Amino acid sequence: MIKFSPENKTFYLNTKNSSYIINILDNGLLCHKYYGASVAEDNMEYYNLFAKHEYTPNMILNGYTFSKDNLPQEYPVFGRGDFRSPAVCVERPDGRCVNDLIYKSHEITAGVPKIEGLPYFNKNTEGTATLKIVLTDCVSGFESALFYSVFENEDAITRHTVITNTTDKSLKLRSADSLSVDFEAKEFDFLTLRGAWARERHINRRSLSYGTTSIESRRGSSGHQHNPFAALISRNTTEESGEAYGFALVYSGNFRISAEVDQFSSTRLQMGINPNGFTYVLSPGESFTTPQAVSVYSNSGLCGMSHSFHNMCKNHLGRSAEKAVKHPIIINSWEAMYFDITEKRIENLVRSCRGLGIDTFVLDDGWFGCRKSDNSSLGDWYIDKNKFPNGLKNIISICKENGMSFGIWFEPEMISENSELYRRHPDWCIHTPGCAPIESRSQLVLDMARSEVVDCIYNQLAALLNEYDITYVKWDMNRNITDNGSASLSADAQGEHAHRYILGVYSLMDRLTKAFPDVLFEGCAGGGGRFDFGILYYMPQIWTSDDTDAVERLKIQYGTSMVYPVSAMTAHVSACPNHQTGRITPFKTRGDIAQICNFGYELDASKLSSDETEQIKEQIKLHRKIEPMIYNGDFYRLISPFESDCCCWQIAAQDKKNSAVVFATQKATPNSGGFYIKLRGLDPESIYTVSPMNIKLHGKTLMNAGLPITKEYFDFNTAIFELTAE
Repeated sequence: MIKFSPENKTFYLNTKNSSYIINILDNGLLCHKYYGASVAEDNMEYYNLFAKHEYTPNMILNGYTFSKDNLPQEYPVFGRGDFRSPAVCVERPDGRCVNDLIYKSHEITAGVPKIEGLPYFNKNTEGTATLKIVLTDCVSGFESALFYSVFENEDAITRHTVITNTTDKSLKLRSADSLSVDFEAKEFDFLTLRGAWARERHINRRSLSYGTTSIESRRGSSGHQHNPFAALISRNTTEESGEAYGFALVYSGNFRISAEVDQFSSTRLQMGINPNGFTYVLSPGESFTTPQAVSVYSNSGLCGMSHSFHNMCKNHLGRSAEKAVKHPIIINSWEAMYFDITEKRIENLVRSCRGLGIDTFVLDDGWFGCRKSDNSSLGDWYIDKNKFPNGLKNIISICKENGMSFGIWFEPEMISENSELYRRHPDWCIHTPGCAPIESRSQLVLDMARSEVVDCIYNQLAALLNEYDITYVKWDMNRNITDNGSASLSADAQGEHAHRYILGVYSLMDRLTKAFPDVLFEGCAGGGGRFDFGILYYMPQIWTSDDTDAVERLKIQYGTSMVYPVSAMTAHVSACPNHQTGRITPFKTRGDIAQICNFGYELDASKLSSDETEQIKEQIKLHRKIEPMIYNGDFYRLISPFESDCCCWQIAAQDKKNSAVVFATQKATPNSGGFYIKLRGLDPESIYTVSPMNIKLHGKTLMNAGLPITKEYFDFNTAIFELTAE
């Protein structure tokens, strides 16, 4: 709900449990008044801590002296008295970067506005409302239109900005944040998700102090190293209690999130496209739209914050919000045979899956061009007739005979120097003229900022998807961008390249997913290197990490759940010793840890023992049973693997009639005395049967006294407890 008080010149943005308040000062400055737990729509003129300070440029308003340098602002600029980080910086034709934004107009409309060329929260928007505030800059000659869309039930507000050149000369945009929020005199911890390839999204919590703390990507993708998410949380915030402000960017390219604590202990949180290397030329009348950001507020701890993010994704984000999407249980060929694939080997693998309950066989890397290793053929998306003399029709036929559909792997954004496409178009890779391009994994990156490149790849992939009965596509991206720039851009526009690249990727994803709506597309970027809401707009699930080791996945999946729902994660049971860590874990452990995700297998089923094949049948039967909770239920983190030798999480149905709890031991404690796990999300008055313990307890007993864990577990052991209400 959004209201405006003409008397107070104040905007009130209210969700179910939070309020966001903006005030227009008499001189036209847009002042941030409040963000937090719900408050009344009172006159907030007394709620400010800003005042005159020595040695800062001061302004006088209605006889009151104050400084912009400690004024909480909605979209701050630099050069007119605020020395903190600006949300936008526009360079004038004379080279100066002095800006001064003041209020011009506003409007409140139902629903959410369409954002062309970018992913955004666009589904099931009945009941939402959007505030548009237009600010004008009389110094440099541009307008900033700030958009706020309120999703009441999720306690979420989405933000984006449209910057328009209103002069008759070109301007240069040097930075443009999607979101900027000022908090007065609060002490925060800064919570982010850090990592690297094969150990993505580990939780990183640290106390903010004076100065600027930031995370960012300059890699051309959101990246393994930092996820485009951050939270400002009270020092005493836990999973179940305390304040948490969560912020996430709906974007898959270069980003920056910064938290600046100033001299007066105020905190400014900003997020958007990384300004490092970024510029964008705005011709007269031209506009630039920032990626969408989403903020959520919780006064019930990190769990409440996560639920808001999860529900935003499941209810409102593109393909992730389409309830008709079916997530199959798959078996992937990669760890089973890598590049050593033949029609006969695949036929044996598929036939060995008969009767297990697996839905789809996915043919991973090695099927196209002359691909015998990772040093050739990317860009040549046609069947290798040496490996598949009959094309793919025979394999697809065998899949159907054995009750399975067929899926395939692509890496559309890449090109090999040893490829037909490179020999025809060597200039299509991203490179610096006169300098040999840097290779990674023996591959280069296609310049997706060029429409002819996007068209070529689209035509190749569309031809395959039209010719063959393919129901599942794994979309990979296995290296970051170097030698940034494009032959298609002028010298002044080279700073636009990284953004135009990801716009080209989005264009390709949009065209393919619309042309083939019955195909399930899964995102992948060296595993979890591009796990963000931007990809989830087009692809409702993402390969969470290339690390398939079950014990390592505890931290990866636990951290990922801080922002993203388990319905977005893909987790597979893989062979042992594990191919990334060499660790040996029980087959049951691998299945239990992968269960509450999009489930599947990463192994050669023809090499399994009879006991393991029987376990697969039971694992799939269990997954089908709990599957409705994965896509429609609530997820709870109960024991952190970052703080304990154990780990525990829970999924609960929204009607509270069913729940499943996964408990895992990383490192066993000898002679343990046992402990209790306090469950969540149950009906206090219902009586639950807990299997396999075969005990009956009330929901309030299980939530307040806890589930007793008395069995002594060894290293890498797991248990799944199912709860059913009478």
